[in-house]
Amino acid sequence: MVDVRHHKQESISSRVNNSLARATVLLLTYLSISSAHPSNSPHQLPTIHPPPSAMADFPPPQDYSHLIIDNWFHERGPLWPGQSFSLQITKILHHTQSPYQDILVFESAHHGKVLVLDGVIQCTERDEFAYQEMMAHIPLLAHPNPKRVLVVGGGDGGVLREIARHPGVEEICICELDEQVIEVSKKYLPYMAVGFEDPRVKVHIMDGAKFMKENQSSFDVIITDSSDPVGPASVLFETPFYKAMHDSLREGGIVCTQGECVWLHVDLIGPLVRAVKPLFETVEYAYCTIPSYPSGQIGFIIATKSGGEKSGRGCKEPVREVGEEVLRDLRYYTPEIHKAAFVLPAFAQRAIFGDASK
Repeated sequence: MVDVRHHKQESISSRVNNSLARATVLLLTYLSISSAHPSNSPHQLPTIHPPPSAMADFPPPQDYSHLIIDNWFHERGPLWPGQSFSLQITKILHHTQSPYQDILVFESAHHGKVLVLDGVIQCTERDEFAYQEMMAHIPLLAHPNPKRVLVVGGGDGGVLREIARHPGVEEICICELDEQVIEVSKKYLPYMAVGFEDPRVKVHIMDGAKFMKENQSSFDVIITDSSDPVGPASVLFETPFYKAMHDSLREGGIVCTQGECVWLHVDLIGPLVRAVKPLFETVEYAYCTIPSYPSGQIGFIIATKSGGEKSGRGCKEPVREVGEEVLRDLRYYTPEIHKAAFVLPAFAQRAIFGDASK
């Protein structure tokens, strides 16, 4: 989760501004609902806290318990109008409001434990691995030698868990604003929060944009595990945030961000991709299937900074091999899935890139 108050940057060029204006108009058509992720560890990892004023401008969180009816949770929202996804609840494990959002964890009949933030499902025990593995391993295996990795959001620890499978990574930083999500995840989702136990992880409870501004040309890979493009999280889908990521990358670095769903948000994804193209050497889109996310699919915007030994090649093929032992532990990612993830349906290819033939 990123604090939009700390993220005011000047536009880059008139070309970028025009594209961003079109993207912003589309963003504003989606009404407000927000969700996020956070961080904290049983091994007392280094943690930096924001001053109390960092929470001053956030509105009080809403109570989303009205989405629970007759022991069923019903996910409904303006980003997926006219449809709902429901899970049967066997036990509510946790429900509270942090200073930023409503946090719910429940045991479901067939999807295991479920984390919900502001009424939006973030992960289920049944299928979380699909998203976490693809978000982490696509950029890490498309980079020839990643040493320093930054995660913005991702307070459930799932992306950290996957990054930790790469022994060559020397430092893993995570920036998360809502510390309570981390605490809740450690208590109820230990199979994901295990990522915080890796000694390479450094936890920063602060705005990711501010952290990147203070750490220029510092990271080989930046992964933004964000919520949907509304409310405080909307800044993560705007050009200034991509500029902040670009400037925090080393030469040849890679960013991977949550890219919404082509079945629901292709009119948002296309303008955003076009808006950030002037910043990066390559901008690509991949996706995975995951049953508990709206329409059963989620995408990733993956972009590379110029320079480095694989300049201009993009991320459509892995450039490193993961060990056989690691591959046996993975449940979704394979080298073949990596390459196939970039092959889009014709309607999505046209809408995002304007050409169905590539």
